[in-house]
Amino acid sequence: MRANSVRDVAPSGVAMPKMSRWRRMQVPLVAWLAYWLLRAIGPTLRVEVVGVHNASQFRDNGEPAIGAFWHRCIFPAVWIWRHRGVVVLNTVNFDGQWTRRVIERLGFGTAQGSSTRGAIEGLSALAKYLEAGRHVALTIDGPRGPRYVAKPGAVILARRTGKPVSVFHVGVRWGHTFKKSWDRFRLPYPFSPIVMFVAPPIRVPADADSETVKFKHAEVQAALERVRDIAESWFKKTETERDTIRDEWRE
Repeated sequence: MRANSVRDVAPSGVAMPKMSRWRRMQVPLVAWLAYWLLRAIGPTLRVEVVGVHNASQFRDNGEPAIGAFWHRCIFPAVWIWRHRGVVVLNTVNFDGQWTRRVIERLGFGTAQGSSTRGAIEGLSALAKYLEAGRHVALTIDGPRGPRYVAKPGAVILARRTGKPVSVFHVGVRWGHTFKKSWDRFRLPYPFSPIVMFVAPPIRVPADADSETVKFKHAEVQAALERVRDIAESWFKKTETERDTIRDEWRE
């Protein structure tokens, strides 16, 4: 299935918010600028993936997965996972509308919804994509935070579909942090080394009761914190320390 044919599988019933004419005019302009910023910086990034076997097993087994990551690293994550047909849960507000244009040009599909608007519809759409064999992903603390607090959507989706949650984070060596943004968004500088850590998959039983769901939610939160902490500190470590960690993550 082509990445730009997502509506053929799960059309969204989420109502779009009203915007002023000026705001609507800004959507294509911001999308154009963001797309070309990605295309300018992305090819220069030097990418290392640690725990790659935790992601490649889904490809080898032909099993779709639920990607979960913090909003902070969305820029390098979009570049790394481009043109793989991943369907992303996308908010319907202004930021979501221009973001949708950008990521669809990079080979992603989109399902409309968020934790604050159309959450049920968005998760239902992602479930249909998973059933059709598509990988899906969501910024698990988005769209407006609080930062580094995982929402339950990924666990709910895993319980409903039987598909695993794949947690990852991308650390950037040289970049600009937008300190006034809620997510501390990190924009890599050109030619920056970056590292992505992929955690072992987390599965949620289809018959999980409320206590099990809470336990799995805590497991996802802990995994997200682990990959974040190690990726964010990666470039402060010596090469010997990095080799030790690489060896540990190969097991």
